[in-house]
Amino acid sequence: MQLLSVNIAEPHVSPHTNAPDQLTGIDKRPTLDPVTVAAPGPEGVGGSGLAGDAVCDLRHHGGDDQAVYAFAREDLDDWERELGRELSNGAFGENFTTSGGAVNDARIGERWRVGPDLLLEVTSGRIPCRTFAGWLGERGWIKRFTAKAAPGAYLRVLEPGAIRAGDPIEVVHRPEHEVSVAFQFRAVTTEPDLLPRLLAAGEALHPEARKRALRRTP
Repeated sequence: MQLLSVNIAEPHVSPHTNAPDQLTGIDKRPTLDPVTVAAPGPEGVGGSGLAGDAVCDLRHHGGDDQAVYAFAREDLDDWERELGRELSNGAFGENFTTSGGAVNDARIGERWRVGPDLLLEVTSGRIPCRTFAGWLGERGWIKRFTAKAAPGAYLRVLEPGAIRAGDPIEVVHRPEHEVSVAFQFRAVTTEPDLLPRLLAAGEALHPEARKRALRRTP
């Protein structure tokens, strides 16, 4: 797998967010410069893990368990064919556009070495929101995105490092359990009967998904 592009954003005003200041950082665009990635801090306090990248609504985005968002170029290409429009790298608000790997098949707790130093751990899939739907301007977008169950992956930072477009991504640890990004996403959206099985991912699972799984478990 390869890091095809690194995408960051400056904050801008959008009518599609309910953030108090109406600012969003979803308009992420590729940069050729090296970018430092580090744990940003806990949910509600920390924003993006990427230096220079805006995360504006800290109630729902950013923080250590959602420090980096990765989406595969192959999945963007699939959406291009379905929507009949061009989707540039960063179009889904992802920090990392990857190539050569099935991001949605990554398992919760899987660890990626990006470049020489950065170490990331997969935590969950991305839940679509009103801002995402408004940004794309596609009718019924949240329902369509959810039905495909190919949400891309959120990752936490275990070891910080500087990265840039073109860096290799090496899977250095792959857990034995069944809980992939797609499986976790389906459990918390359309197939709640799967929730108890998420607990097999252990402490690597995003805390909110873990809470939901525990509530569902007898």
